[in-house]
Amino acid sequence: MAVRVQVEDFDVANEYHQLVADNTADGAVVSFVGRMRDLNQGEQVRTMTLEHYPGMTEKALNKLEADARQRWSLGRVSIIHRVGTLTPADQIVWVGVTSKHRGDAFAACEYIMDTLKTTAPFWKKESTAAGERWVDAREEDQQRSTRWL
Repeated sequence: MAVRVQVEDFDVANEYHQLVADNTADGAVVSFVGRMRDLNQGEQVRTMTLEHYPGMTEKALNKLEADARQRWSLGRVSIIHRVGTLTPADQIVWVGVTSKHRGDAFAACEYIMDTLKTTAPFWKKESTAAGERWVDAREEDQQRSTRWL
């Protein structure tokens, strides 16, 4: 349905309504919102800047959606990821999935998020009191992603 990479914030209620508008075939809607935390690796984080490679990132997110559709019976899928400079509590990512039944919707939403964290080409730079630092994917993210192989 929709893959967007954007600077602007998104409205969760609006995204939900777009998923379900004129959609009476799907009885399950699962969504996830990722927000920026103010603490990472034991330090207060002031800002996080997300960079991406336009075109490549959207292609990777579209592939995630296609892969999810091969694994589960899905209705609509929406993936939004923000880029630019964010502050704590800002929304970063939205994944919304519909399906006839909840099992497929839950699994697909979790798969998309787990795989997005390790395969989508985003680069994260955090600003802390100690300075700026690039952030790699966490080991936990790698482990969560490999369980879908």
